[in-house]
Amino acid sequence: MRAFTAAAVQVAPVPGALTKESITDNLDRCVDFTRRCVDATGAELVVLPESATTGFTPGCSKEELWDLVTEIPGGIVEPIQAVARETGAHVCVGTYERGPERGVVYNASVLVSPTGEVLGVYRKTHPFCSEAVDGGGWVTPGDTVTVCDTDLGKIGMIICFDGDYPELSRIQAVQGAEVICRPSALLRSADIWDLTSRARAYDNHVYVIGANATGIDPAGTIFFGNSHIVTPIGHVVAKAASHEGWVSARLDPKEALASLTPGSNVGQGFDHLRDRNLDLIRGHRDELERAASSSFWHERPRHGNDG
Repeated sequence: MRAFTAAAVQVAPVPGALTKESITDNLDRCVDFTRRCVDATGAELVVLPESATTGFTPGCSKEELWDLVTEIPGGIVEPIQAVARETGAHVCVGTYERGPERGVVYNASVLVSPTGEVLGVYRKTHPFCSEAVDGGGWVTPGDTVTVCDTDLGKIGMIICFDGDYPELSRIQAVQGAEVICRPSALLRSADIWDLTSRARAYDNHVYVIGANATGIDPAGTIFFGNSHIVTPIGHVVAKAASHEGWVSARLDPKEALASLTPGSNVGQGFDHLRDRNLDLIRGHRDELERAASSSFWHERPRHGNDG
């Protein structure tokens, strides 16, 4: 990884019913904010929120949503490819993606290169209960891990609720990810939002760039923003408020593990990846792979939406 400036952009979806026209408007807003962000900050990596092309809760059936979005590569990301070429930045954007059959919709994150090439597509592997198709929602889960080689370094992708699951980010870190992009539309609380990004960054000594939605989606759900950039020692170095805009920070590999805590003169003496007790992990592989649920969990009706 080399040093570069990264930015998390939070942009509000167009309110009202989801249509082809509103998707076009949302893409125009994503392009405009990306262009202005790069102009203002010199960012070489821009991360946009989850489902930025539509808004998180689509307010329509999965079949109708399938009709409105496209495959990737395809029309749904072409404006993002164009602005990446124009600005010379890498751009990560969240969007719904048309699957192989009508009604199969993925919650995807796409990383685009400065030449407009789609470097990788990640499909959310842990949909939130309200969006998951098996819970009556609209998203079919993905089943792959995505880490992309770029001239900035190795970049992984997770999406919102994925950040609650340490295994996914750990796999990416073991595969060499140095930066993890986390497009999100999280509603639970700002504390949980910060906690999970900081934990995944600290667990794995990676930078986490979390771009959280703001504004109101087609179903009327309100998002709080608070996009952030977290260092490999779990320190939040940039944090947004709730309005549209961006935050940026310089990511420098020489500074990533330079001190035990921010500003300390004590050097970092441990590495969470290097120092894993692999014998312990191998000895408990069955438990790691066994289906389980919390002792405190009681089935109850599902309410609300969250990314």
